[in-house]
Amino acid sequence: MHSLLSQWQPRLLALATAGLGDDSAHDLNHLQRVWRNASVLLQVHAQADALTVMAACYLHDLVNLPKNHPERHLASRQAAALACHQLAELDFPAEKLAGVAHAIETHSFSANLPPLTIEAQIVQDADRIDALGAVGLARLFYTAARMDSALAHGSDPLAEHRALDDKAYALDHIVTKLDKLPGKMQTVAGRALAEQRLAVLTDFRAAFAAEWAGRSSMGGDSQQRACCL
Repeated sequence: MHSLLSQWQPRLLALATAGLGDDSAHDLNHLQRVWRNASVLLQVHAQADALTVMAACYLHDLVNLPKNHPERHLASRQAAALACHQLAELDFPAEKLAGVAHAIETHSFSANLPPLTIEAQIVQDADRIDALGAVGLARLFYTAARMDSALAHGSDPLAEHRALDDKAYALDHIVTKLDKLPGKMQTVAGRALAEQRLAVLTDFRAAFAAEWAGRSSMGGDSQQRACCL
């Protein structure tokens, strides 16, 4: 299997690179990270077909529509169809095409389709894990800037006295969507990794709110040293 993966990886990279747009949150680095996440999960789920998983990881964003696009929920289905067409032209194993298509179709949060195979479950988990942690945090604010969202609500960043609105305020997205991702993981290993990365976002949100309100999170000695600088 390792030799088969080595044989197909550069071909998949070439297909993925040819279809990339200007969205740095869904660039080649994202695809590489998703595959690395999936590789970790494959160590636990050795029964899964690794080539199917790798193909879906690299090709899941062949069609990538903006989050506010009216056909966003159809993007993963369009990506699956395009991936199968391109893979067939490269003589990808025909018996694996349906599995690749299903994994690509169901990876998307917007599509809201259940992953019914272990390969699709791994791909969905691997993609969502990349929305968490330090990299996920950077992707959150990058995407928010592209959508002209504010960093946070001016007087109530934690939404203690208002309704959450992640279209208007980037910080709200941590609560409206990201902190729910661990509970939606399809694999036990995926959930464990997602929970670790969510802690980064939770800690950041609290620190951000403190600084936003002009409160210091430093200890007493650190505050005293800072005042003397």
